[in-house]
Amino acid sequence: MTYERSETAEVSSAPPSPTAPAGHRLSWNKVPEVTVYFWIIKVLCTTVGETAADLLNENLGLGLAKVSLLMSVALAVALIVQFHTSAYRPGTYWLSVALISVVGTLISDNLTDNMGVPLTVTTTVFALALTVVFAVWYRRERTLSIHSIDTAGREAFYWLAVLFTFALGTAAGDLLSERMDLGYWLSAVLFALAIASVTVARFALGLHAVWSFWIAYVLTRPLGASIGDYLSQPAGDGGLGFGTVITSVLFLAVILALVVFLTVTRRDATERERRPGRVE
Repeated sequence: MTYERSETAEVSSAPPSPTAPAGHRLSWNKVPEVTVYFWIIKVLCTTVGETAADLLNENLGLGLAKVSLLMSVALAVALIVQFHTSAYRPGTYWLSVALISVVGTLISDNLTDNMGVPLTVTTTVFALALTVVFAVWYRRERTLSIHSIDTAGREAFYWLAVLFTFALGTAAGDLLSERMDLGYWLSAVLFALAIASVTVARFALGLHAVWSFWIAYVLTRPLGASIGDYLSQPAGDGGLGFGTVITSVLFLAVILALVVFLTVTRRDATERERRPGRVE
């Protein structure tokens, strides 16, 4: 399922050099092709973000503050490595996504649980923050397409947008579940239907490809969280009772297997689009 484009990009068999200057335009895109693998791993990372945050916070008793600091440091290290690569590396990229999923969740949880900020406020603030990131990104680069993440500046905008999509998805998902009290599995079905609606709007009604992608990207956060909660929470709370440890390990194993597969086959690696003057 591809939101941004339907054609398959040809990928050179020659590996790129390991590093490149920060401002240098790379011939290789730093973000994977949007394929079914992309969406599967994205949802799995989102689920892990939810269950791992709960595991570290509750089961290990670290507390939100310590967990937030620990995960933020880990994310900073992962992003430093990511920025110093010259092309998309599945292991580095998806590690960054998994960690940013945890950090985005923790930002929302800290504001709500520790500071008492209402979910209506956090949802609105994150939505505005994401809008500002998109506006500045487009003003500077004239594109929001993930098929042109080939400079350090564009990559910085990309990861900032990803962070706010996770925070927004967390806040909006929690707001919806609290207001409507749907339960975990019904919430998952609701968000899956919302993503399906975006798919229909994209391919049947002509919704803009870039906006279709980012809307779906936001919606996968509460979808993955609902799936994670349904699997991990006790039966008395509406879950299946697998626990955060089993759920996290199971999903991490699937993520690892898919990342290894993509590293070997390079099925989701793309060269950047060379279309001078194109505005997306």
